[in-house]
Order: sequence, then C-alpha cells, then structure tokens
Amino acid sequence: MMLNLFDQFMSPTLLGIPLMLLALSLPWVLYPKPLKRWLNNRTLTIQSWFINNFIKQIFLPMNTEGHKWAMLLTSLLIFLITLNLLGLLPYTFTPTTQLSLNMAFATPIWLTTVILGMRKQPTHSLGHLLPEGTPTLLIPILVVIETISLFIRPLALGVRLTANLTAGHLLIQLIASGAYFLFPLMPAVALLTSTLLFLLTLLEVAVAMIQAYVFVLLLSLYLQENI
Repeated sequence: MMLNLFDQFMSPTLLGIPLMLLALSLPWVLYPKPLKRWLNNRTLTIQSWFINNFIKQIFLPMNTEGHKWAMLLTSLLIFLITLNLLGLLPYTFTPTTQLSLNMAFATPIWLTTVILGMRKQPTHSLGHLLPEGTPTLLIPILVVIETISLFIRPLALGVRLTANLTAGHLLIQLIASGAYFLFPLMPAVALLTSTLLFLLTLLEVAVAMIQAYVFVLLLSLYLQENI
C-alpha cells in the first residue's frame, strides 16, 4: 500500500540494488536500427520520418556549425520522449521525475554551449550580459542579473521537466484513487471521474512529448546564441 503519494517517484530497488540504470537503458532496446536496404518496414519509415522532420524544424535557422549537434539533440529528444511515455505505464518508474537526472542531462550540454561561445566568439557571448544602450548606473546591476540568469538556465530546464511530469503523475494518482473509492458508493460519479481520468491520461501523453521537445528546443536556442 502506498503511504505517501510521492513514493511513486522514489528510485526503485531490487535486493537493495537501484534499478535506475535499467530504466535508462531500456528505451534504446525498443528502437530498431536502420538497415541498408532500399525498402524498410513501417517502424523504420516512421522513425526516419520523425527524425528528419525534427532535424529540419530545429536546425533550419542555424548555421552550418550548429548542424554538427543534430545527432546529439535528436538522440536526447527520442530518449526523453521514451522515458516520459514509459513512465505512464502501470508498475513503471519515470526517471525524468528525478531532478538530479534532468540536471545531468541539461548541465553538460548547456556548459558546452557556453564554453563553445567563449572560445569562438567571446565578444558576442559576453555582449549578452549587457544589453546595448544600458545607462551607466545600471551596468553593474544588469551584469549581475544577466550572469545569474545565465547560470540558472540548466536549473530552469531541469525544474521545468521535473515539475510538469511530477504534477501530471500526482494528478492522475489522485483522480484514480478518487474513482476507486467512489465506485462502491456513487457509481455514476465514479464513471464520470474515470472518463476525466482517461482524458487526463491523454493530456499527460501530450505533455510528456511536448516537455521533451521544449527541453531540447531550449538547448538548441542556447546553442544558437553561441555559434
């Protein structure tokens, strides 16, 4: 019996061994590898169509230098979508509800874009810390504010993904518990609650995909600023 609603977000263990590594490695088993044939099956065709459209959507505004990041960001998007969607299945665990894991995804890529910008175009990168036309008295304050906003970006990425998925899972748990306890007492209300639960689950599927897309989209915008 679940004593706390937040127990569902605890990292699962088996004989004292954390299963986080298994949860992170499972998505890659589900995707087939491209074949060297002229004609592929439907799964590979849909997979290739999705990847091509995502690359076109994200990297079209970027210059050639940013296109080198296509495989990394596309793999991260597919990985996050799979983790988010698998967490909606019964008796599963969503690794992306852990802030530490999301920070581990966001911080290295964000830091790489910052270092890349400082190396290739330091004047342009430092120029983001001070908007053009700033009054002289406000320069120290704005530099401090922009520096803080720069370093808070990976935290905002991780918190956004964690908060959205955690809130959706908690809401599903609350409504499901309500429908379960109302069924013997008020079947009509329980049926209505179950319909609401079904609609909320569909919404959570959309949220799981959109949040993964927003996560990668913001990383691509940070990259675009520094190349």
